Amino acid sequence: MLKLGDKIIVVGDRYEQNLPVGEYGYIIAYDRNTDSVFEYIVRVPQVNRQFYVSAEDVELEETLLSLEADRIEREALIDYALATRNEELFRRIMNGDKEVPQESEKEVQSREDFIRQVNLKAWI
Repeated sequence: MLKLGDKIIVVGDRYEQNLPVGEYGYIIAYDRNTDSVFEYIVRVPQVNRQFYVSAEDVELEETLLSLEADRIEREALIDYALATRNEELFRRIMNGDKEVPQESEKEVQSREDFIRQVNLKAWI
C-alpha cells in the first residue's frame, strides 16, 4: 500500500480512462468506497488534474529507477564481456548469475562396451 504524498509514475491505463501514462504524480487520497475498483486518488501536476487509479496503474518512482539502473548495469556488463571476449562473464550474466556447472569428465567407453549397450537396447 502506497503512502500519502508518495511520488509515483503512471505505468498503465487498465480501465481506459485516458491516464497520462509515463507522467509522475502524487498520492493525495485513498478511495475508501468498497464498491469501487480504484484504490488511490492521484494528482498529476503536468495535466493539472486528479485521477482515480487502481494499484496496478501506478508504481513508485524509486522502484522504477532502481529497475532501470539494474537494466543499464546488466547491459553495460554484457557490452564489456563482449568487448573483452570474456565468455565466462557473458554466460554468468545471461544465465542470471547462476553457477555454471563444470563439465564432468566422462569416462571413455571401450568399443566392446559400446557395442554391448547398443545390442542390449536393440534386443529390448
